[in-house]
Amino acid sequence: MSVEGALRHRLDPTDCLIETFRYEPDHGFLRLDRHLDRLERSAATLGFRFDHTAVNLVLSELLRDQDALRVRLTLDSAGNPEATTQAFVPLAKDTIWTLRLAATKLPSHDPLLAHKTTRRALYEAARAEFAQHEAQEVLLCNELGELCEGTITNLFVDRGDGILATPPLTSGLLPGVLRGELLTSGRAMEQVLFPADLQQGQIYVGNSLRGLIAARLLS
Repeated sequence: MSVEGALRHRLDPTDCLIETFRYEPDHGFLRLDRHLDRLERSAATLGFRFDHTAVNLVLSELLRDQDALRVRLTLDSAGNPEATTQAFVPLAKDTIWTLRLAATKLPSHDPLLAHKTTRRALYEAARAEFAQHEAQEVLLCNELGELCEGTITNLFVDRGDGILATPPLTSGLLPGVLRGELLTSGRAMEQVLFPADLQQGQIYVGNSLRGLIAARLLS
């Protein structure tokens, strides 16, 4: 069986690819090219159909909105796109998220972790370990004890030199769109991180929807 076939075999027929991003009336869809590039790469790897025209048509219907939106774009295996929205409510500028470390582990060898899909059982299990008032985000490690990512964010640590250390894809995580942008710009660099490293600098978590969010880890 091909790699594509093996990965596709592990997905349920109803599983979809997902991209989540922000729409701003004055700026359009933020980082849209990066989101669509990732979506197309995942579709090719997993054997999903992908039609640029169909995706752009679905998104164009949102361009008349005058409010900031959280956009969730899904693509099923037949190539059918769907966009759902809700109002985007920004965080206060001085927001600091509380983080907890999950007992749930991510398998670093699993290639499906590199694709954002509706197959989220491990992330949901990690999130369920703590109530919302106990943690705004939950971090996961792999079987080697290396830090991977949050349930909805990538992880970054600033040790004071202005460069954000972020776990490499080999640790087992999603190549987030914001993460990719920060790596390309030189603001971030890949580095294997362990929980002890979180005591050595300022922690951030982030995604394309919300950007970087200052955070602190509670044991």
